[in-house]
Amino acid sequence: MERIRGNLLNVSTEEIYGAEISIENGIVKCVKTVEEHFKSLILPGFIDSHIHIESSMLTPSRFAEAVVPHGTTSVVSDPHEIANVMGIKGINYMINDASSVPLKMFLTAPSCVPATMFETSGAVISTEEIELLLKNDNVVALGEMMNFPGVLEDNPEVIDKLEVAKKLKKPIDGHAPLLSGPELCKYIISGISTDHECTNAEEVAEKRRLGMKIMLREGSSAKNLKDLATAGGDFIVSDDKHPDDLLNGHVDEMIKRAIEYGIDPIDAIKMVTINPAEHYKLNNGNLIPGKAADIILVDNMEELNIEKVIIDGKLVAKDGKPHFNVKPIEIPSTFKLKPKNSLDFNIKGKGSSETVRVMEVLEGQLITEEFLANLKIIDGKLETNIDKDILKIAVVERYGHERVSNAFIKGFGIKDGAIASSVAHDSHNIITVGTNSQYMAKAVNTVLKNKGGLAAVSKEGVYSLELPVAGLMSYKNVRNVSSDLRILHHAVKNMGSKLQSPFMSLSFMALLVIPKLKISDIGLFDVEKFDFIDLIQK
Repeated sequence: MERIRGNLLNVSTEEIYGAEISIENGIVKCVKTVEEHFKSLILPGFIDSHIHIESSMLTPSRFAEAVVPHGTTSVVSDPHEIANVMGIKGINYMINDASSVPLKMFLTAPSCVPATMFETSGAVISTEEIELLLKNDNVVALGEMMNFPGVLEDNPEVIDKLEVAKKLKKPIDGHAPLLSGPELCKYIISGISTDHECTNAEEVAEKRRLGMKIMLREGSSAKNLKDLATAGGDFIVSDDKHPDDLLNGHVDEMIKRAIEYGIDPIDAIKMVTINPAEHYKLNNGNLIPGKAADIILVDNMEELNIEKVIIDGKLVAKDGKPHFNVKPIEIPSTFKLKPKNSLDFNIKGKGSSETVRVMEVLEGQLITEEFLANLKIIDGKLETNIDKDILKIAVVERYGHERVSNAFIKGFGIKDGAIASSVAHDSHNIITVGTNSQYMAKAVNTVLKNKGGLAAVSKEGVYSLELPVAGLMSYKNVRNVSSDLRILHHAVKNMGSKLQSPFMSLSFMALLVIPKLKISDIGLFDVEKFDFIDLIQK
């Protein structure tokens, strides 16, 4: 029997006292109070209760290698991204790859595959498949219900999935940005119990008063923790974490931010331990008899430096280094499309000019704006206006239909060149922005050649990050992926872009559930009307 001694933070009573924890077969057998003061503080292992691992660009095993040394012992992961590419096979990949590492990866069953009917995805997950997934003990909830219009309109397929989750007594995660009033009440009546999309204190207050549990998000693309810290919440989550951020930490860094923004340190730790464990019925998150011995030792509550990480009673990381080996599982390419040429990205027009609708990307925001611009027509083709930062944007369907959808966008600031990515929420077709059709074709073809990933093309050369796992993840470790990403960001900056994370911003331009104007492989989409809209104003 193993024993661990230190100053224990009891997340049930909020006390700190000297304790000796005895462990047998990976389970806490007993906790004994000790009249002694220790240098190290004992905490339950941290839980990120809402994350899409794919957004780290790392396989689950590589992700574990990056986050376990930072005290993350469990995640509740929604494999929504790879499921939209590969369906159940993609979910099985995540499970199999994670099985070789100690990080506990609990899953939610992706509720929206495809995310909407207005885009082409690589798979469909039916209600019957959702039910089979939810019967798995490791699948702890129905994943975020992004199709809130489907809930409000009583879409039969959406309602069937919700009913299956309720029948199996599994929680249902929500996704309801700015939903309020009677519509929010109906959303909650459907059984949805959490939300991670709040952006202001009033939204948090309304949802909490109506019984929802609020996830305070501090991700790479959406950082809401500072604005919502005083409003209160139940969990602290990342949602999406890019590899360069993971070099600095994971849940440990989010706790530090929470404390900095005024959240009580013990409350912050409860939001990543006992609170998510109780909500998702996990056998950890609290160091009491019968729970898994998922334990971290830190120097103190202020610095929160992770000294040791223990999962199921075994030492898995020490002083920032993992104590396990990683070998990601490799899979074949998931791309079914032919190389593209510049003609695919030309937009036809009549006369000498046309008034067109333009998407506008906003720094650090998932939402976009819309405005009208008059663009010149040369040789029957609508042209970009680089001086006014109006560039071309296109989505290239990757699942065998050879479809290309074109539009215009403002905000990327590129003066010469193009970027492309196979990370394009939620269906992950290839998305590209550029100053001309030739650059865009070259960027897309670079992504295709690499079996997925990111690319930047200009007169200076071609730069890329390979993501061969479903076009979403790399086999490399976090340092190598971060290095490749930094080189890409530097190249895009040299092309004129001032966006902090241009590829992250690009990936959300195809997200058809966040207002206002977005693009899919089928066309330009008005999220508020929830329907397609003409590029050229009639």
